[in-house]
Amino acid sequence: MTTYRIDAPRTALFSERPSALPLAAVWAFTRAGMLLLLWRDTLGIGGIGREVHVLYRHWYHQLAGGSFPPADPAWQYPPGAGPVLLAPGMVPGLTYYQAFVVLTLLADAAVTFALARSGRGGAWIWVGGLPLLLHLPLARYDVLVTAVAVLALLAVRAGRPLTGGALAGLGALVKVWPLLTLLGTPRGRATRQAWTSAAVAAGALLAVLVLSFTHTLDFLRQQGGRGVQIESLGGTVLSAAKLMGWRGTVQYRYGAFELTGPYTSAVAHLALLLTAVALCWLVLWRVRSRRWNEATPLDAALTAVLLFTVTSRVISPQYMVWLLGLAAVCLTCRETSQRTAGLLLLPAAALSSLAYPVLYEDVIAVSPLGWGVVAARNALLLAAALVSCRRLWLATVPQPLSLKGL
Repeated sequence: MTTYRIDAPRTALFSERPSALPLAAVWAFTRAGMLLLLWRDTLGIGGIGREVHVLYRHWYHQLAGGSFPPADPAWQYPPGAGPVLLAPGMVPGLTYYQAFVVLTLLADAAVTFALARSGRGGAWIWVGGLPLLLHLPLARYDVLVTAVAVLALLAVRAGRPLTGGALAGLGALVKVWPLLTLLGTPRGRATRQAWTSAAVAAGALLAVLVLSFTHTLDFLRQQGGRGVQIESLGGTVLSAAKLMGWRGTVQYRYGAFELTGPYTSAVAHLALLLTAVALCWLVLWRVRSRRWNEATPLDAALTAVLLFTVTSRVISPQYMVWLLGLAAVCLTCRETSQRTAGLLLLPAAALSSLAYPVLYEDVIAVSPLGWGVVAARNALLLAAALVSCRRLWLATVPQPLSLKGL
């Protein structure tokens, strides 16, 4: 029998709302610094803004013409990304690049406001954690996607599964992973409402996009050929082998630097197998879990995204934006089991920005320094994933008497 514990009193650390003035001041100061870095855009390898200047704007012109990018190996996003990339071009008085940054900052501010209303810890984790990624978040659309996922989780926590489900469904059509925010919804009516709402919202948006654009589903063709990105866990293993004499090479493919050569295919298939294992573990957790509280949906979302991140063939730097957002939501709740996992993501984010853009030339060259930074970041992500799984399991799955107290 499932039991729900949603009435536990909150401690001041996680329940009290942060003072608005200090939070707003830190947000303004750090975002000004991020804007300055983006304006200069010379740190490390430089050119972070080119993705918006060149690639996003190129896709915008194709979308404005009524077509998703056809036969473009760099286009690997679900069709919901189309409206997101169209939006900056519709802002009057600004260039596409300026409007993109403004919309990203607005989404960032919306996340901060929503977290501040929910609890102190999460707002500070988000406000202080995002700048650890330097100016990268301002030049990727992941902040906007994360905003949708954060709002979906907060709606589920507040007892509004229809709203949370709809937001998760729309987010999934933009970048898939927001659907994982519904993994921990309480059994019964809430789960049925959330998943039904997600399906209806995603289906409605997809129907509109299919009717309005051509090549809507072409992104599916670009997924199977992807290899092992140099920043993934598999890439870290292959890079270590390269330092010891393995004769693989680094090539730019599918919008990322990938390792090619002997055994890369086996490593890529192993990553897919590990992703399947992660999915099976999550299903097992869902079946075995019996104890729910208001933090469970938040904790399950972070655990799921961590698992799919560390087992992926690709770990792009912007993935850290997702994880920081989910960790921030978890830390708004006193009952969260993810405090340690969430805090591990802060040094992981700092190391991620050190790897890209600061030392990215060393990473591409597979120098000992470049490899060491990426390996340290990935070790923290792996540790966070393992801790997250263990804490979620212990918090929700009844333990045999022999294991209690371990």
